[in-house]
Amino acid sequence: MFRIPESIAELGKKRIEGYPVEGFIYGQGPQKPKLMLIGEAPGEFELVDGIPFIGRAGKELMKSLATIGLSRDDVYITSVVRSRPYRWGARKERDGTLTERKYNRPPTKQEIIAHAPVLDYELTMIQPQLIVTLGNIGLQRLLGSTAKVTEVHGQLIERPIQYLQRLEDTTFDWTEKAFRIVPTFHPASIFYRPSHRPNLDANWLEIGRILKELE
Repeated sequence: MFRIPESIAELGKKRIEGYPVEGFIYGQGPQKPKLMLIGEAPGEFELVDGIPFIGRAGKELMKSLATIGLSRDDVYITSVVRSRPYRWGARKERDGTLTERKYNRPPTKQEIIAHAPVLDYELTMIQPQLIVTLGNIGLQRLLGSTAKVTEVHGQLIERPIQYLQRLEDTTFDWTEKAFRIVPTFHPASIFYRPSHRPNLDANWLEIGRILKELE
């Protein structure tokens, strides 16, 4: 199993200091796998267990992998931001009292830039046959802000991706190397938009077909 060096993890932790995030989750999986999955950021459950995609969305992701004959052990799972972005909100309890708690939120552009060197390192070292981005955050981190998962889901895209050339940079450059990418919806999307389910299922069948062609 591949694990980023502690020096890279410490760099990521230091660069994101001061932002409303917590914890740090390592990517998980083999080096040179068939698939590298790139999600958005860890959530509450991932923070507790220290494992990417372990919550409700993770269970859906494992079901999708199973439809093409793969399991968690076969793929490398990571995310654009490695610390949980949160916001404070109030939840009404049964007795009517309000309880302050942390809720998940999408990472900001600054947080994405902060953890860019971590994902860049993984992309260099993992060398997957195929990258699958899960949702818009992962897709746009690689292909730019104009890319939309609703427009390109299930399509094989082979082109350079964004990376941070220098640690002090605040904008991305483009790699010389082309990567194979298939965007699909985030597995959590079906919870609030069930209409995504047919497309999500079809995307995974296409991913399985592409992998067979690459063998």
